[in-house]
Amino acid sequence: MTLRTIRIAQDEAADEVLSTDDFGLLTGMLLDQQFPMERAFAGPAKILERFGTLDPAKIAAAEPEAFADLCATPPAIHRYGRSMAGRIQQLAQVIVEQYDGRTAALWETADSTSELLKRLKALPGFGDQKARIFAAVLGKQLDVTHDGWRATIGPYADEGATRSVADVVDPASLQAVREFKQAAKAKAKSGG
Repeated sequence: MTLRTIRIAQDEAADEVLSTDDFGLLTGMLLDQQFPMERAFAGPAKILERFGTLDPAKIAAAEPEAFADLCATPPAIHRYGRSMAGRIQQLAQVIVEQYDGRTAALWETADSTSELLKRLKALPGFGDQKARIFAAVLGKQLDVTHDGWRATIGPYADEGATRSVADVVDPASLQAVREFKQAAKAKAKSGG
């Protein structure tokens, strides 16, 4: 799947899952809200360990209450483990129905960055910002790009940026992204 090892979770086993499983990486992005980013991206490894697979067809077909229990068991995959379990199953269902169960088809068959963004925004739990950030992850970390991709994605694709998970490659960049987000929140609170 990847050209290099993804290091978003800052945990060797969790990052291995992100680096080798496309649905795991997409699920990590889904979980990256109202939760520390490295813990969100560690969630797929917890699911794999507990459920035995990250196969979208098997996740989509899982009994919802049992899957929610699995996701909410401490340490939970997310602060809202049960509700996120439902979102993960919805995401898996979309991958099964629209991409024949092959997550990478989501980006591999998109003929432009605009098309990729449109597809990402159609996913459960993905708004415009999350779609742009994940497209930037694909571009910056996996070299999944089209002509003009940086301009189409916007600031999240800027070279040398430290504004999102797309820029996390080691502990120092994780800290830089965290500081950027804290500064942006402080600026928003002050009305600046």
